[in-house]
Amino acid sequence: MAAHLSSGRVNLTALREAGRRELREFLDKCAGSKAIVWDEYLTGPFGLIAQYSLLKEHEVEKMFTLKPGRLPQADVKNIIFFVRPKLELMDIITDNVLREDRGRSPQRDFHILFVPRRSLLCEQWLKEQGVLGSFIHREQYSLDLIPFDGDLLSMESESAFKECYLESDQTSLYHAAKGLMTLQALYGTIPQIFGKGECARHVANMMIRMKREFPGSQNSIFPVFDTLLLLDRNVDLLTPLATQLTYEGLIDEIYGIQNTYVKLPPEKFAPKKQGDGGKDLPTEPKKLQLNSAEELYAEIRDKNFNAVGSVLSKKAKIISAAFEERHHAKTVGEIKQFVSQLPHMQAARSSLANHTSIAELIKDITTSEDFFDNLTVEQEFMSGIDTDKVNNYIEDCIAQKHPLIKILRLVCLQSVCNSGLKQKVLDYYKREILQTYGYEHILTLNNLEKAGLLKPQTSGRNNYPTIRKTLRLWMDDVNEQNPNDISYVYSGYAPLSVRLAQLLARPGWRSIEEVLKMLPGPHFEERQQLPTGLQKKRQHGENRVTLVFFLGGVTYAEIAALRFLSQMEDGGTEYVIATTKLINGTTWIKSLMEKLEPAPF
Repeated sequence: MAAHLSSGRVNLTALREAGRRELREFLDKCAGSKAIVWDEYLTGPFGLIAQYSLLKEHEVEKMFTLKPGRLPQADVKNIIFFVRPKLELMDIITDNVLREDRGRSPQRDFHILFVPRRSLLCEQWLKEQGVLGSFIHREQYSLDLIPFDGDLLSMESESAFKECYLESDQTSLYHAAKGLMTLQALYGTIPQIFGKGECARHVANMMIRMKREFPGSQNSIFPVFDTLLLLDRNVDLLTPLATQLTYEGLIDEIYGIQNTYVKLPPEKFAPKKQGDGGKDLPTEPKKLQLNSAEELYAEIRDKNFNAVGSVLSKKAKIISAAFEERHHAKTVGEIKQFVSQLPHMQAARSSLANHTSIAELIKDITTSEDFFDNLTVEQEFMSGIDTDKVNNYIEDCIAQKHPLIKILRLVCLQSVCNSGLKQKVLDYYKREILQTYGYEHILTLNNLEKAGLLKPQTSGRNNYPTIRKTLRLWMDDVNEQNPNDISYVYSGYAPLSVRLAQLLARPGWRSIEEVLKMLPGPHFEERQQLPTGLQKKRQHGENRVTLVFFLGGVTYAEIAALRFLSQMEDGGTEYVIATTKLINGTTWIKSLMEKLEPAPF
């Protein structure tokens, strides 16, 4: 069944349009020719809102990356800095402005656009450096939720999890609440809010307060969403640590998908020419955009990787049969018809070639012994086998000095599946890791403990088996080809976060009160009053629409599981997904690692 990706009734283009409008208005304030100096981290997310052509229409002639030193030569009237409100970036901007040649004529005007919020701290800092007065326009561009796909929004805030759980910094939660208010302004008030976790509670409280403080925000738009579910990442620390086994999940695990783009080793994509012995192999990585606008990708992205091969070979047969048709086209009408279909067929053929190459690259890895051994240990932990003692495979990997992140993912997974490790097991792992990889990692281990990922078992009892059984997190007989349960995305393990969303839809959370109490943070329900006349009367057979917001990050496998629930014949609920960041186990653990510079002597 092809994934119908733009959710039936939710059209996210209004959000993208609002973003473009705000950008145009700002650019028009800075009259004349312009150069934009980009905070490098923002270029990817901005690319999903506005193409270069939109900037060009508004007289943007040059673009530079923000770096210390003199600004590059550019014969423009305005220099606009697009930056996140971070002090280290303010130092670079100060350097740029102070090195500007004041003697040059005509003078260039400076402007600064903070994304997503202006910061008093940053402006104070620029003032102390004596450059604040150089900026004619100082504004903010509220890029909170960026549409990544027909049913997916992300704030792309890479430090949100660390800020919330390690630094008790609620900035990203404030941005999440603001983003949700923007969403309600465009798509109507969401009548029901459910949540689980401390951060979820904070976001809901902020939304309720914002609504009270801006009584004008009560709009008369018929609500598109029936329910908002706010979920803390730390309610389910297990899911991101496991290796994702969907096609898209594996692409992300192995190559990393950034702002819908992936960079792949080029040799698989070189056109095969006879007789040149492969001397001109490309060296630049092959960059591909991955989203549901591509028909084939929409169909296979959320499948278990073991089910992808058969789809690709079926497609190959259909495509070559379609090209064969040209031999049967006899009349002018038939030839015309064939020619008119040609562009679509060629696009389908090139899409198939790309995905066949990607699948081959992934298969080389998933069929390796190391991948199999690693997965076996993960699955033993998730199904509750030997989680309370030192694991031989982990010991061997440390001895062979496998990548540290791989070790940390496994050790954290074991800790989470055992509600913490016995003190002597934990101490043993820590000692081995520090002796093998260096003592500077003691801060990282400390962060993982603070985040609840790698910790001693405090209560003396392991709650995970109860949680696993009650929520049916481990399914032995999983059907990867034609799944009947969300557990197919990890070949046996059903993501806890998505199980919570599924049970909320039916039969409701009352049925799992006991387990909810075992998971961290409060669970709650709020209702938002709708003006009369906007209450929904559901048509027979009409689906409910639920927005699930993951605070602290979401994986592609969880997204696939929610899309699977949206497509179930008798599901009755369509899901749209929002998050602070798209993550996988590696990027997530990386965001918690401390970089300690070695001493210079």
